[in-house]
Amino acid sequence: MAPTTNARVLFASIPKGIHLAVDFPIPGETTVYDTSQQIDLEHVPLNGGFLIKTLVLSIDPYMRGRMRAPETKSYSTPFTLGAPLVGYGVGVVLRSEASDVAPGKYVYGDSIPHQQYAVLANMDGFDFLERNPKLPWTVYVGAAGMPGKTAYMGWKEFSQAKKGETAFITTGAGQVGSMVIQLAKRDGLKVIASAGSEEKVKFMKSIGADVAFNYKTTDTREVLAREGPIDIYWDNVGGDILDAALEHANIFGRLLMCGMISGYNTGYAPNKNMHLTFGKSLTINGILVFHLQQKHNAEFYSKIPALLAKGELKYTEEVHRGLESVGEAILRVQKGMNTAKTVIVVAEE
Repeated sequence: MAPTTNARVLFASIPKGIHLAVDFPIPGETTVYDTSQQIDLEHVPLNGGFLIKTLVLSIDPYMRGRMRAPETKSYSTPFTLGAPLVGYGVGVVLRSEASDVAPGKYVYGDSIPHQQYAVLANMDGFDFLERNPKLPWTVYVGAAGMPGKTAYMGWKEFSQAKKGETAFITTGAGQVGSMVIQLAKRDGLKVIASAGSEEKVKFMKSIGADVAFNYKTTDTREVLAREGPIDIYWDNVGGDILDAALEHANIFGRLLMCGMISGYNTGYAPNKNMHLTFGKSLTINGILVFHLQQKHNAEFYSKIPALLAKGELKYTEEVHRGLESVGEAILRVQKGMNTAKTVIVVAEE
């Protein structure tokens, strides 16, 4: 077989806010779609590893934090300038020299390169997947993947939810937030949820939110004053919304800190109300899925895909096709323009 094009998406530059007042990642500058690489699928050296064909990639808010200089420390490793982006994805094994990896197997993990084909060294950080026939592969990077795991494992580990309590969930139409809404309702809680468009408000109501509002057109503090106090706050945004949640938290409330997208491109604004953590005896827990997977992974896969397949848990997707759409999809997520969990279909099986 002659060599074939191995299209990829390269991390070309660190966002510096040249064209905008904030440091958004610009398609064609921060990320570049490249078709210059060739690969011989039959003869490319595997060096004891295995060759995959990439099927689906996940576009997630945290990716912005990896678009940084290597000397800037964080919980995640930075992307390598000039190399393909990497992230959560699903691939199928085409060839293998690894004794524990057979051709035809499907792998899922957080280090799938943003390219059509890739040689992986070993299964460290990857899971084998068996797809529920009622679910597409895209779901396995969303509700049945890292975002779903983040919601399920974070809620199970830290919420201490009690029937009749009130939860406030930000970014409630996203894949993490929407899963948290449904988990909270299954536990018998009253749910307040916010998002940034009327379409998203409608979706949050459809999955059970008791109070859903557009934070861009409705005063968050007015809603919380009327519908609170809050026993559990799930934070995906940070900034002034976090301050509002602190103001309206109940005594012994729990704050589950999952993300702060309001600061990813503009810098983090200082919070004014952290003194309320001791005034109200609040508990704060940070959520990173890789700290929780070992404990909860098997239970997640045994429960969540089946509930999604039965329709007992709902999900939505914004599907983009082709690696050339990655840069724009990342920008849409950072600007909050995406209407649902954003996924890239790279190839069909």
